[in-house]
Amino acid sequence: RHPLEVLTFFDIKPQSTVVEILPGSAGYYMEILAPYLMEKGLYIAANRDAAAPPQYLADHRKLLARLAAEPALYGKVIVTEFNADLHAIAPPGSADFVLTFRNLHNWIGRNEIEGALRAFHRALKPGGVLGVVDHRGRTDLPQAAQAKTGYVRQDVAIALIEAAGFRLVG
Repeated sequence: RHPLEVLTFFDIKPQSTVVEILPGSAGYYMEILAPYLMEKGLYIAANRDAAAPPQYLADHRKLLARLAAEPALYGKVIVTEFNADLHAIAPPGSADFVLTFRNLHNWIGRNEIEGALRAFHRALKPGGVLGVVDHRGRTDLPQAAQAKTGYVRQDVAIALIEAAGFRLVG
């Protein structure tokens, strides 16, 4: 992980509205983004909904408890529901950034990628950025064989994301 390089590449500013998809209770990027955005921006944690399996709901409750236990860091965090496109992850056209870290392969494997991308597109402002970080798969192997181990071929990811109306800028 190279958070400084990643967040610099995405060009996140202190006044940005950032939606992170499924930060979970560990909240690696949440630990950086929530305090960074607290004064002038907004951090939204789009996490699990009630339909999630029990282990994910338990982790969601841990996230909520962590946010409540550390109001100096997380008092302004907004938590929304995420489950493909079943919920608005943020008000339509309100987010400067929607970020996802190592989730693409799961949505591809569960045939939820199109719905997830629709939810992201709706939340973003015109010109907003979808930031995707995932493990880069090998180009000499089919995507289906790699998704189970958490890898996504870059060409497959780009094609899926562009088919949802996004444009690759970097």
